[in-house]
Amino acid sequence: MSEKEVLLTKEGLSRLEDELEHLKTVKRREVAARIKQALAFGDISENSEYDDAKNEQAFIESRIVKLEKMLRNARLISEDDIQSEVVGLGSKVKLKDLEYEDEFEYMIVSSAEADPGEAKISDESPVGEALIGKKPGDVIEVEVPAGIVRYQIISVNGRQ
Repeated sequence: MSEKEVLLTKEGLSRLEDELEHLKTVKRREVAARIKQALAFGDISENSEYDDAKNEQAFIESRIVKLEKMLRNARLISEDDIQSEVVGLGSKVKLKDLEYEDEFEYMIVSSAEADPGEAKISDESPVGEALIGKKPGDVIEVEVPAGIVRYQIISVNGRQ
């Protein structure tokens, strides 16, 4: 079975590579030092410092494996891949909330680099999925946890 291709922006690829490097060079050493220190306390059967450090080590190693797999299957989205007037992966989309008249901008990215705090939403999220293939002027209606929202697409990649 072939592994799923992970589409990434240049920025997303760089961020994942940086995270992997940090985990391998900094976090692994830190947690190894904590384990060594906890072992120095003696009996590990009731040693919460040891248990915490081992749990963190397992999380770090799991994340390293996940990042290595993502990067191994990564394909960079080039500017040519981004359709100018149709929403796709890598598109910057300006939306207007039709109920509250608010305007905001999202970048559509893969789930591997989604970060709502940075206005990067996954193409697999309800809003991201509804936007794919749409053009400026189109209206989407999406069911989200807070209810149904309606957005009008103002522009895609700066084009109205």
